[in-house]
Amino acid sequence: MKILVTGGAGYIGSHTIRELLVRGHEVVALDNLERGHAASIQVPLIRADLRDRSAVRHALTSQAFDGVVHFAAYCAAGESVAHPEMYFENNVAGAANLLGAMVAAGVKLLVFSSSCAVYGQPAKLPVTEGHELHPESPYGESKRLVELMLPWYEQAHELRTVALRYFNAAGGSLDGSIGDDSRPATRLIPRLMKAALGRLDGLTIFGTDYPTPDGTCIRDYIHVLDLASAHVLALEYLQAGGSGDCFNVGVGVGYSNLQVLEMVRKVSGVALPVRMGPRRPGDPAEVYADNSRIRRVLGWAPQHSDLETIVRTDWLWHSGHPDGYGDR
Repeated sequence: MKILVTGGAGYIGSHTIRELLVRGHEVVALDNLERGHAASIQVPLIRADLRDRSAVRHALTSQAFDGVVHFAAYCAAGESVAHPEMYFENNVAGAANLLGAMVAAGVKLLVFSSSCAVYGQPAKLPVTEGHELHPESPYGESKRLVELMLPWYEQAHELRTVALRYFNAAGGSLDGSIGDDSRPATRLIPRLMKAALGRLDGLTIFGTDYPTPDGTCIRDYIHVLDLASAHVLALEYLQAGGSGDCFNVGVGVGYSNLQVLEMVRKVSGVALPVRMGPRRPGDPAEVYADNSRIRRVLGWAPQHSDLETIVRTDWLWHSGHPDGYGDR
């Protein structure tokens, strides 16, 4: 298939492009490079912004695509609380522009990058796809709104779509050549990496009194390569006639903040002092996925998502690229 990957120069997009190429697909990336990095990809790049309706329509109609993998979105929950207008304009209106362009071009297959943020604080664990959607940030709400849009486009225009709700993306390529150059780093593991490299002054772990074995939060970390493979399998599922589904993409177990910290210390060899702080409002004690549905329907299984591999590949990228891609 010939696939357009929006946000293809981003962290997860660039790894998914590599996986698509390995599986024999032809790929074109679309990215405005506001937060992506052209150096992370080796495929043709259309530099365009999804908020520009005419540019998106031109991108879809100027070439014959079989499907789209849609990553392009802002993805920091804290930023979304401070600037909700950014998230609804970019994530929701941008997705509407993309869907309209797909309809105009006759492109029928879409894999949408969603998030476990659509669930909010889970009422029970593990989190299944049938859990009530109750996002607690504009970021999570923006993902939920796009998911709500998809069935209407399926009904009206015969699109076939899959939404992948993934948990905590982490890790880098096995060869250390591409990785997470998000700026500023907001996720725990990249922040620990930057602290270990002396690029971040002070780091706080929030909450030591949660009802977990060591008192710190527990999260489901999924290796970016396993995320990439899920997107390719979802595309191939749609190509074979599948439609209208959503899947959790997580490992099904969690690691605590202290476990992650100790693994970073072990892999990096850096003592890495951190401060222990109070809980942050809204942080649940524990979140991890029920991934039985994606295993059953798509035949997916995580291959690289043990904590040591996640941290080792992330350290390989960050230690080899202390300034990221060097394009900022």
